[in-house]
Amino acid sequence: QRACEENQKKQKNKNKSKGGETSTLHLAELYDYQGRSYLHPPSDTPKQAPTKCRPPQKKVHTFKGHSKGVSAIRWFPNSGHLLLSSSMDSTIRLWSTIRSARRLVRTFEGHSAAVRDVCFSADGTRLVSTSYDKYVKHWDTETGQCISRHTTRAMPWCVQVYPEDANQVLVGQGNKKIVQWDLRANEVAQEYDDHLGAVNAIQFFDSNRRFVSSADDKKLLVWEYGLPVVVRQIAEPEQHSMPFIAMHPSEKFFVGQSQDNQALAFQIDKGFRQKKKFRGHLCAGYAAQLDFSPNGKFLISGDSQGRMFVWDFATSRIVKKLKCHSQVTIGATWHPRLPSTVATCSWDGDIHIWQ
Repeated sequence: QRACEENQKKQKNKNKSKGGETSTLHLAELYDYQGRSYLHPPSDTPKQAPTKCRPPQKKVHTFKGHSKGVSAIRWFPNSGHLLLSSSMDSTIRLWSTIRSARRLVRTFEGHSAAVRDVCFSADGTRLVSTSYDKYVKHWDTETGQCISRHTTRAMPWCVQVYPEDANQVLVGQGNKKIVQWDLRANEVAQEYDDHLGAVNAIQFFDSNRRFVSSADDKKLLVWEYGLPVVVRQIAEPEQHSMPFIAMHPSEKFFVGQSQDNQALAFQIDKGFRQKKKFRGHLCAGYAAQLDFSPNGKFLISGDSQGRMFVWDFATSRIVKKLKCHSQVTIGATWHPRLPSTVATCSWDGDIHIWQ
């Protein structure tokens, strides 16, 4: 225990950057006897996504550490042996979800206000965060170092790292624009400016050649990556804003979390027509996260009453409801390699693992 505490102090001083960012390692050593860090997945991690999934039944673990509400959670790409969380306490935390070693691994500090969103790069070696301090920060997942910090002085609501180039990042902003940051050059490489309200969500599809965005203007816009021209506009008179978008594993559908207490599925290869509605949860006023099981059979969502809903995607029927938190369940995300493991987070500050 003493060795671990001493190492935390050394790491915190070592990783302090010119922008005031620090990170704390909560392990005795960063590398094991084979020279591998915590980024290396366990040897028994499944190589492929499961073909059969089932709804989670019970809570198996709770992560505590954030002093205020948790705003977002993200699994480590592919393996899912780590879980990233951002919080209103202005910190970002990385947790080990390995059954035999569930614990806090690293804390990233450097934002001066609540952290709004976080996103891993495709290989998980980097992560990007957005905060109410109006900064976008680029971190090294392994060492905890803040590589760079960027701002346009507009509020950055959401962030997506381009899967094919970790130095290209899309940020949806409160000034109605999506900006594409070149992190190495510290400059805005492209602006996508066609929304009439704050941009809330961005999702890539079509082998990362296109992306869809949603905003407070109640419209969904489809863009070609790199070209600031709208390819398709999805807007109906009865449509509400959708502050969260989830892509189906097949990339044939995406689902938006509509602010009239339903989730709407749009079929991409049928002209982005609305095909399904998922009802039962209460999400008005909240950007509750949506996610799919790895095989695409189930859709999950958080809820303002602290619940998690599981729907059969083919029939739109509710197959499971779980009371997860004492406040809004703002995050719910399915493990990328395990058939029934789901993580949820809430403004109550807790993160739960369900199986």
